[in-house]
Amino acid sequence: MLVRDWMTRDPVTVTPDTPVMDALRVLKEGGFRRLPVVQDGRLVGITTRKDLKDAMPSKATTLSVWELNYLLSKLTVEEMMARPVVTAAEGEYMEDAALRMQEHHVGGLPVLNDAGQLSGIITTMDVLRAFTGILGMREGGKRLTLDMPDVPGSLERATGAILPSNIISVATFGGENGRRRFVMRVNGDGVSDVRQRVQATGIEVMD
Repeated sequence: MLVRDWMTRDPVTVTPDTPVMDALRVLKEGGFRRLPVVQDGRLVGITTRKDLKDAMPSKATTLSVWELNYLLSKLTVEEMMARPVVTAAEGEYMEDAALRMQEHHVGGLPVLNDAGQLSGIITTMDVLRAFTGILGMREGGKRLTLDMPDVPGSLERATGAILPSNIISVATFGGENGRRRFVMRVNGDGVSDVRQRVQATGIEVMD
């Protein structure tokens, strides 16, 4: 699963000299939360709806309407954008990009192609789409969580017990105390009694 397969292509961008009010209007009309900032075809920053709103004067300000309008007309994206930008590459794995988002506490990454040019953006929502896709959530079937020894051959034993049902997806977690859990989604022949069939082989089915 590569970033290029899940990213939003050709994202809307602004330039550093875009007024903050204009950038906020672009965000509102587009229904998104962040804007890559591009200058002369090169990614130079990124700004979010929160960044831009934080730049707005407080309601408690003593400035007049005319003074506020003047200040806002002078305030540009360049003064509020984050830089340097944490990015992703088109050809990298989704899990690597997701880990980088987690490590840097950001909700989206601009995506660069092999030439270093902005080609897309990957967000938390895209990561969730990929996650549910991996788990086969839209394909129906039955979900099983198997608790098994964390040793070679456990997955082979589990898949053998599930036959003749078809395995749509497999994910694992755990690895503590010598145990690992396999989360599987299955459909097809024999799915109605797959739980009983797996339990009959001595494998513990958690749900």
